[in-house]
Amino acid sequence: MKKWLIPVIVIAVIVYGIYSWAVGFNNTAVEYEANAKTAWSNVESAYQRRNDLIGNLVKTVQGAADFEKETLTQVIQARSKATSTTINANDLSPEKMAQFQQAQAGLSGALSKLLLVVERYPDLKANKNFLELQSQLEGTENRINVARDRFNEKVNIYDIHTTKFPGKLLAGMFGFKEMARYKANPGSENAPDVNFDFNKKKE
Repeated sequence: MKKWLIPVIVIAVIVYGIYSWAVGFNNTAVEYEANAKTAWSNVESAYQRRNDLIGNLVKTVQGAADFEKETLTQVIQARSKATSTTINANDLSPEKMAQFQQAQAGLSGALSKLLLVVERYPDLKANKNFLELQSQLEGTENRINVARDRFNEKVNIYDIHTTKFPGKLLAGMFGFKEMARYKANPGSENAPDVNFDFNKKKE
């Protein structure tokens, strides 16, 4: 074997090793990113389910005599804002995530107020359709929490892969950016506990 072949072979092996590493990093990042985007779609789907239920709830409440129009208006406006505030899965930036969370939090606050006002309407509390929607809303809130947690888990896996050295060196070259997580709303730890079950006796 000619002496000049040895360094050529060594260089070829090194180049192939770097190439294989880069390809492996890219493919894994693509997979993790796709998983995170799918998880975000599930979050949006869960929120859309809630928006639909709230729309039906509003229609039911509108049929109640002398129900507070101001409270209903607040829910309708908050629902409209929450429905129109969406995020492209390819642009999950912290700013847009904050806007989405703010819109959903506004709807949650308006809904909580509506449910408290319903306490003063015995006929409405006993309405079969209202009770069914109320029960479905409870289940949807649980699904939202699960979907958000799973989204954060997928984002965490993706972010670790793309920001951990030495992968971080390739992430910028391949266009992989850090994804925003879903954070707890400021003050949510002090939010009032709204009891959806009006059939329970108060202590």
